[in-house]
Amino acid sequence: MQGKQPHHEFTSQNIMAAILQNLPSEAELTKIEYEGPRIALYSKNPGYLLRNAQVVSNMVNSIKKRIVIRVDESLRRPEDEAMELFEKTIGKEIDVANIFFDSALGEAVIFTNRPYLVSKTGDELVNIELAQKTGWKVEIRRAPHIISTIEHINRILQDTVTQRVRFYKEVGEKIFRVKLDEIVEASLITLGGFEEVGRSSILISTHESKILLDCGINTSCNDSSKSFPRFDITGFDLNELDAIVLSHAHLDHTGFLPALFKFGFTGPVYCSEPTLPLMYLLQKEYLKNMGTTCLYSLRDIEQVVVHSIPLSFGIVTDISPDVKLTLSNAGHILGSALIHLHIGNGDHNLLYTGDLKFGTTYSLENASWNFPRVETIIMESTYGEKDDIFPGREESNECLINSINDTISEGGTVLLPVPSVGLAQELMLIIDMHMKTGKIRKTKMLIEKIILEASSIYEVFPEYLSREMNHRLLNEEDSPFSWELYNFVESARLDNGQAIILSPSSMLIGGPSVGYLRQISDDPRNKLILTSYQAAGTPGRYIEEGGRQISVCGQTITINCQVEKVEGFSSHSDYNQLVAYINRLKSKLRRILVNHGERPSVQNLASSLNRMFKISTQHPMIQEATKLI
Repeated sequence: MQGKQPHHEFTSQNIMAAILQNLPSEAELTKIEYEGPRIALYSKNPGYLLRNAQVVSNMVNSIKKRIVIRVDESLRRPEDEAMELFEKTIGKEIDVANIFFDSALGEAVIFTNRPYLVSKTGDELVNIELAQKTGWKVEIRRAPHIISTIEHINRILQDTVTQRVRFYKEVGEKIFRVKLDEIVEASLITLGGFEEVGRSSILISTHESKILLDCGINTSCNDSSKSFPRFDITGFDLNELDAIVLSHAHLDHTGFLPALFKFGFTGPVYCSEPTLPLMYLLQKEYLKNMGTTCLYSLRDIEQVVVHSIPLSFGIVTDISPDVKLTLSNAGHILGSALIHLHIGNGDHNLLYTGDLKFGTTYSLENASWNFPRVETIIMESTYGEKDDIFPGREESNECLINSINDTISEGGTVLLPVPSVGLAQELMLIIDMHMKTGKIRKTKMLIEKIILEASSIYEVFPEYLSREMNHRLLNEEDSPFSWELYNFVESARLDNGQAIILSPSSMLIGGPSVGYLRQISDDPRNKLILTSYQAAGTPGRYIEEGGRQISVCGQTITINCQVEKVEGFSSHSDYNQLVAYINRLKSKLRRILVNHGERPSVQNLASSLNRMFKISTQHPMIQEATKLI
C-alpha cells in the first residue's frame, strides 16, 4: 500500500450535477444515461454540441469521465427515410454500398466505395449535418470487398437492442459506483501463456475489481489441462470479473472467450474496433473446424459480440471504479493492442504487450512506446533467445522473391502456410507489390476464403494500418488488397498448373494448408515455404527441424517437395527488437514479467534484460501470483 494525497472522487450524483450545471441551454439536453464506460448525453440540438467541441472537452476535463453525444430518440427518422436523406446529403457519386444501423446507440455506419469524395467535403461537417437531418450519428467507412462478417455482426446487434441497452446501463452503474474502501493493493495470477506459447490469460485483482487480460487456447495441444486457461485455480465466480480486456484477435488470446459466456459470464469485453470482427471470424472458423468437439456453440460466440465494447486507440476509459484502460498500437496484426492499466489514483501502471512488433512492416506502424508511466510490463518473448535475430526486410524480400521464382521457373507450386490474420495480409501485399514490378514472375495466386474475409476487415479500418496503407485505402479506388491477381478458393483441388498458395494453418496442425501439402508433397519441383513461428510439438516445427514424414488428422504425409524457411516476416519482435523496446521504457520501469515464449526463450530474455537494465525481471510459470502493489 502506498500513501497518497486525498483524492476527490465524483459520485454518480456529482457527475450528473456537474454536467447539468456546465451545459448551456442551447444544448437542449433531454437525458443523461450510462453507456458502459461512457456517459451519454442525449440532445435535441446535437449540432450545437458537435460544433462546439470545447464545451464537451471542458466537461470531460472537469469530471474525468468519457462523454459521448447522442441524438434524442424523438428526432430519429425511420431507417428507410434516413437512408434517403443520407444519399441526398452526401451525393450518389459517393457510391454507397451498405448502411448498417444500431438502434441501441443511435448510430449508422455508411460503407462507401469512394470514401475520398467524403473527405474532400469535410467528414466532420457532413457528419454534423447528417445527425441534424436524420437523428442518427453517422460514421463513414470504406466498403470492403466482402462484407459478410460485418453484416453478421450487425444482424446480431440489431437482434439484441433491448438487451444491450440494459447491459450498457448495468456496466456503467458498476464502473461509476463509489469505491468500497481506500486500500490500494493489486496482484496478478498467471492462468496461461507463461513459459509457453498459447492460452494467454492473466487475472489482475485489486480490492475493488478483477480484470482478465486475454482468454486464449492452445490450438496445438490436445491435453485440456494444457489447452485452456487455468480458471480452476482462482477460486472465484466468473461474474466477479469486472471486465475482460483483449490484446488482439488470434485464438491463442481469444479462443476460450465464448466458453466463459457458456459457463455464465455476462460482463463486458473490451477490445479495439477491428478486433471484434476479426475475433468473430476466427472463432467461427475454429467452431467449424472443431465441430461437435468444440467447447462452445455459435450462440456463445454471438454473446461475445453482444457484450463487446470496442474502443479506439489512445482513449482513456474507466473499466472499473479503480482501473482506467488505454489501448495503443502493438504492431502485431490489425487492431492488436498494448493494454495499459492505470490502477488506483496513479498508484500503479501496468503495460501488457500481448504480441508485440517493434519494427516497421508494410501493413502496420511500429508499436507505440511513449507512455507517461509504466511501473510493470508483461512482455512477450516468442523470439527471446539471443540467436533469434531476423534479417533486414530487404534481405528477407530478396530471399522470398528468389525462392518463389526458382520454384515457378521449374514449373512448381509454392505453398505458404500462414495465420489467417496478420502475416497472410503482409505477404499478400509483398507478393502483389513484387509481381506488379516484375520481380516475382506473374503466377496464379490461390488465397483461402478466410484470408480474403480477414483482408476485407483490413479495408474497413484503414486508420489502424500503416500511413501508406491508410492513405491508399482512403484516397484510391483500388484497394492495396486488390483481387485482380487472387483466386478465391476453399480447400481447392489443385490442377497441374503453377500457383502460389496462401492458406492456414501456419503450423500445419490442420486446416486447408495440410490438404495442399498433401497434394504438392510428392513432386520435388514444388516447395513448402515456412515464414511464421512454428510452436514446439507441431508438424510445422518437426518439418522445420528436418523431419520429412508427418501424421496429421490420422493421415501420413511423406514430404518429397522442397522445404525452405524464410526469416524476417514474422509479426512478432525478434530478440533485438524486444531489447530495444525495453530500452525505450527503461527509465519508467520497476518490474519486467516475461511471458508468451517457450522456456528457453523466456529464461534467456529475462536474464538478458535484468543484466542490461538492472531492472527486476521475472519469468513466472502458470499458476503463480505476483504482488504489484
